[in-house]
Amino acid sequence: MTPPAFTVVIPARYDSTRLPGKLLQDIGGRPLIRHAWDAAARSGAESVIIATDSTAIRDVAAQFCGQVEMTSHVHASGTDRIAEVVRARAFPTDRIVVNVQGDEYALPPALIDQVAGLLAADGAAVMATLCEPIRDEAEWRDPNAVKVTFAADGAATDFRRTPEPGTSFAPGRVFRHIGLYAYRAAFLLEFTQLPPSPREKAERLEQLRVMENGRRILVAPACAAAGIGIDSPADLERARRLASAHPSG
Repeated sequence: MTPPAFTVVIPARYDSTRLPGKLLQDIGGRPLIRHAWDAAARSGAESVIIATDSTAIRDVAAQFCGQVEMTSHVHASGTDRIAEVVRARAFPTDRIVVNVQGDEYALPPALIDQVAGLLAADGAAVMATLCEPIRDEAEWRDPNAVKVTFAADGAATDFRRTPEPGTSFAPGRVFRHIGLYAYRAAFLLEFTQLPPSPREKAERLEQLRVMENGRRILVAPACAAAGIGIDSPADLERARRLASAHPSG
């Protein structure tokens, strides 16, 4: 099957509560934002755009990325930042846009292609994302590991930070959400006009806004291990250890 045409946009915010300036932190001789861009550049994307609110990130990214877009400082999420790029560049309404978060280390390019293909194959969905099995009970209980459930046809049924009440841990049969998204450009613009739902605010999960407005999100198990999202100093040190062990990674 011919891979779908898609664009990757990497939202790259400078501020971070737990790790300020993390996208410029060095891992294996390269800034973190470069690792995210490298993964996107090795995918099947027709183009890769870094969208940032920071001149410091812009200046670093311009050394390796030919398309860097300055965006507003006021965006509440990476999705809002990507929507600004879609609007400014007048993307076709049916264009598939993949959100590769700027704090991803060792993300397999195959996952980017997978999530784009997942959305392209289902005209009823406005968004697609990936997951992987949880095999450790501590991770299952960790509110930073977002849990996702989905139906037999792949439609998401819930996203939550804490285990569903009354359930027990079942290794390999519960799933962690991977923060990699594909959208259609028209829906990105629509999404920014929808008000956040009370549960979205409580859980701090914007994908709940999509579901609570009756829209279809597709979920599939990732075809490879997802890598590391860098959210804390401990994550950063883990990535640096991996980079030292695998210098070409």
